Amino acid sequence: MSSMGGPGFERGHDRDRDRDRDRDREDSQSVKARLRARARKKARRQQRKRGFVRRKVCRFCADPSLPIEYKDQKTLRLFVSETGKMIPRRISGNCARHQRPLAIAIKRARQLALLPYTGQGL
Repeated sequence: MSSMGGPGFERGHDRDRDRDRDRDREDSQSVKARLRARARKKARRQQRKRGFVRRKVCRFCADPSLPIEYKDQKTLRLFVSETGKMIPRRISGNCARHQRPLAIAIKRARQLALLPYTGQGL
């Protein structure tokens, strides 16, 4: 009998295949997926500690009579930070439908020098 054709080789091969299968089950998630899962778990734990957080509401959806116009500096300044950057919708609470025209209005107001590009003029 040759060294590869014996019954011991078959058992060793099966053992290697089983070990590989177990390793695949443990590493079925990519590194990114594991990090995301850990971050979600951490966020849930912190949410339980903080309690209920009030959900932000889009002020343009709440008050449909409030227009989004580049001429209305008073309203646009609410959505521009002290440094002159546009405040993202996850912080301002705007919906995507109103954040898009708001961004365009801020850009137009900057173009016409109604709003500053930097925070020094605020």
